[in-house]
Amino acid sequence: MTRPRSQLVSVQDTPYYHCICRCVRRAFLCGDDRVTGQNFDHRKAWMVERLTELVKVFAIDICAYAVMSNHYHLVVRIDEEKSKQWSDDEVIRRWRKLYQGPPMIQRYLAGAMLDKAELKVVNEIVQQWRQRLSDLSWFMRCLNEPIARWANDEDGCKGRFWEGRFKSQALLDEAALLTCMSYVDLNPVRAGMAETPEASDFTSIQTRMIAWAKRQQKRKPRNQTFVRKTKLPKQTLPVVPLLRFSGNEKQGKKTTIPFNLKDYLQLVDWLGRAIRDDKRGAISTQQPSIIDRLNINKDELLAYVSRKEKRFIDVVGTENSIQKAVTQWQRKFIKGIRLAKQLFSVNSVQYT
Repeated sequence: MTRPRSQLVSVQDTPYYHCICRCVRRAFLCGDDRVTGQNFDHRKAWMVERLTELVKVFAIDICAYAVMSNHYHLVVRIDEEKSKQWSDDEVIRRWRKLYQGPPMIQRYLAGAMLDKAELKVVNEIVQQWRQRLSDLSWFMRCLNEPIARWANDEDGCKGRFWEGRFKSQALLDEAALLTCMSYVDLNPVRAGMAETPEASDFTSIQTRMIAWAKRQQKRKPRNQTFVRKTKLPKQTLPVVPLLRFSGNEKQGKKTTIPFNLKDYLQLVDWLGRAIRDDKRGAISTQQPSIIDRLNINKDELLAYVSRKEKRFIDVVGTENSIQKAVTQWQRKFIKGIRLAKQLFSVNSVQYT
């Protein structure tokens, strides 16, 4: 039975979520449609451009994304504390980038004299907007609605573009976040759309690797990394602001993804080569250190990243994290415990 979003998203338990949304009938309405022969790759650019706009408005950060031909993936971090720190005028400024707002707000911005009752209404509206600007459902709504409207206008038709509401998956701990991010970033490789992660268009991994290569070229290190050895494509689309990894001294006390970018790129590179059919039997024996630190079963991780979404479970995390969520959410059972036992050991790192 479909559960209400309030039972699937709890920022108190985890700020990280994996979201997926599919086109109606799973048709390739964002790619090369095999039935009609039309190519809709430009709609993937719409998605990237819209994501770039929304990240600058909402208190929601993008950890990873991949826009495919008939669906897309997002790994996000909800930052409620950030939205609470905004002034009322800042909330209004951000919301008006998406919507015009009611006449009362127009009068307030014009400097009209408002009585106490009117000011109370303005305050109530602003607080509602503040809550929405850190709400995952509103973020996805503002992403999906314009894309559907633009696509229908282009096709000269009406009706659904997306098959239904988006699916969300709570990522309860660091190991779950790492697993889902690598899964999302390697979607084009697994689908046979790209040979390597850096050649995967419309993905966060390509954006990160281009930025990484540029930084490496400026530093001119003695030992070139695997990123430097690969010819990277030019960045032609707007760059989606991505949540940074830890270990960046310029980040200061700001929130970061709780592991190192270099370790993550090495992991994605290892997985990207391992899941290719022509190299399945030639997995590198040198494992990225982050796998050992998080006690992840590399064989199960490879199987998880390689397989398609046959069943989309509500949460991903270690067995301990899931058992804790069962208690906190007052549910008798949550799907995903068997996967947790296979994929993660009981000693995996928990969020603090």
